[in-house]
Amino acid sequence: METKLEKSMSRFGLVGKNIEYSFSKAHFTTKFENEQLPYSYENFDIDTILKFPEILEQGDLMGLNVTIPYKEQVIPYLDSLHETASEIGAVNTIKIYASGKTKGFNTDYYGFTESIQPLLKPHHVKALILGTGGASKAIAYALKKLEISFEYVSRSPNAKAKFLYTDLTEAIIRDHKIIINCTPVGTHPNVNQCPDIPYDAITKVHLLYDLIYNPIQTKFLICGEIKGATICNGSKMLEYQAEKAWEIWSK
Repeated sequence: METKLEKSMSRFGLVGKNIEYSFSKAHFTTKFENEQLPYSYENFDIDTILKFPEILEQGDLMGLNVTIPYKEQVIPYLDSLHETASEIGAVNTIKIYASGKTKGFNTDYYGFTESIQPLLKPHHVKALILGTGGASKAIAYALKKLEISFEYVSRSPNAKAKFLYTDLTEAIIRDHKIIINCTPVGTHPNVNQCPDIPYDAITKVHLLYDLIYNPIQTKFLICGEIKGATICNGSKMLEYQAEKAWEIWSK
């Protein structure tokens, strides 16, 4: 029997910009159909975070996912944060209570941890994080928990990044056996692009991880595979983080 809560709050969605390719909508729509759950999932494609309150005003939402570029920008609009999201400084999951109150969570770090752990070897002790945006924050948090040291790489000088792309040498690449792309470079339709790093220094003991899942194999990963490196895209991370989000929403 359908509960009062299910009748009045029956929708979920994804907040982002240019998200017609959304993994989340396909994932949750399929889940709801397969499990015969009385819910729907839709994309909220907004060009500015200033429109976020309009989404909340719709009233029948139970939860939201958040993607680029709003994982950090959405925080001031929420009533509270889970301690992990607060420590990371980025939100990708929002629970909306029957009272209308909102709470932000981060499940990206969980998805990344679960997907990379099976690939880690004893020599994977130092990482380069390409990019310093909201996605990179969850990756950094996960690496700390995994006791893997890391440095950020950025296009322009900032307080977080030790290296600019122009600083990267073959020696730096050889010294960091994990390289994680947290930028959108290489995402469909710009599939011929990749982060500008010295790929000649990649070896078979390297692990290249790309948060991008469309295309399945980015140019970044292809370049790593050619050099014999272990490669991984972001699809498993998305599956894990989505299931963790569902766990939060359905409690």
